[in-house]
Amino acid sequence: MNYELRTNVLDFYTYPPVGSDDWRYVYQSAQVRALEMQMLTKATFHDMANAENLRSAADLLSATEYALPYSGKSFTEIENVLRARRSAVRRLFEELIIDKPLVHLFRTRDDFANLRLAIRRTLTEKPVGSDYSADGNVPPDLYEELFEQENYNLFPDYMADAVEQAVLAYYRNKQIPDIDHAIDAAQAQYNLKQAHRLKSIFLLGLFRIQIDLTNIRTMLRLKFTESEQRNVFLKGGFIKLERLERGAELGYEALAPLFFVTPYYRLVDAGAVYLNSNKSFLKLEQQCEQHLTGFLKSTVQITTGPQPIIAYLLLKENEIRTVRLILTAKKNNLGTKLILDRIS
Repeated sequence: MNYELRTNVLDFYTYPPVGSDDWRYVYQSAQVRALEMQMLTKATFHDMANAENLRSAADLLSATEYALPYSGKSFTEIENVLRARRSAVRRLFEELIIDKPLVHLFRTRDDFANLRLAIRRTLTEKPVGSDYSADGNVPPDLYEELFEQENYNLFPDYMADAVEQAVLAYYRNKQIPDIDHAIDAAQAQYNLKQAHRLKSIFLLGLFRIQIDLTNIRTMLRLKFTESEQRNVFLKGGFIKLERLERGAELGYEALAPLFFVTPYYRLVDAGAVYLNSNKSFLKLEQQCEQHLTGFLKSTVQITTGPQPIIAYLLLKENEIRTVRLILTAKKNNLGTKLILDRIS
């Protein structure tokens, strides 16, 4: 079933509504509000980007929860700390959320990611392996067994359907990107279906924004690679697919006017200009991230509910990714300007 909504994009200026208060979450909301005050600031990220090397950048985290052990600052230790912090915030999320279907929904992110990896390996005739995330609903050790037996019916319905769609998509042209598109499409429709079932205005807005941002990335990648593909956009976002298809055919200078009546005008303008002049998607990724985090931060307008807790989870995960991005860039001696273009 297609859960695309018919809401006109002009019904809001920048972000869709986040819903109303749910007073069952008074204590939980207060707790995440306090934790938000401890998150890293933009100034800290800028200082890390301007640091001389990896060790100097890591030293700036010494007074935070990302502080490294005294033994050193190897990248293995850095990864271990970041993984531990991500696991901790996910555990906290599951403890604070009263409505357990929300826990299941957010764990499916890892289910779909694991599925993507398993299908890629299977269809390219590589060992399926068992090195999958343990944060999903399906245990990691099941993937190897079920894919070797081709017994996909033991997966939950949303995963079995995704396997079928991905395999069919791959065998049409035997192109790996077709697997990714099929999984993305299955995940997007599943998310919208669950948001609709949970009657969550906030989740509907969140998932539709995520679909729009994915489609904008796709549009610019089609343009950059001069691809003739058009039937690769996800359904269910706020932006009509016709606008995206038209954008893939226009010149870079015409993209911003095309999106002027949407909330994504500045995002498309900055991303397209940077891509055209620098042949890089750095600014597009930074703008997409900024738009999504802006929506998450708009949950400040309500006092209590699951919305601030979901927002904290996603903002904290984004913080962890940003720390990893900067430290990885420092490890590989990338220039400060490139790092700043990506994070600010």
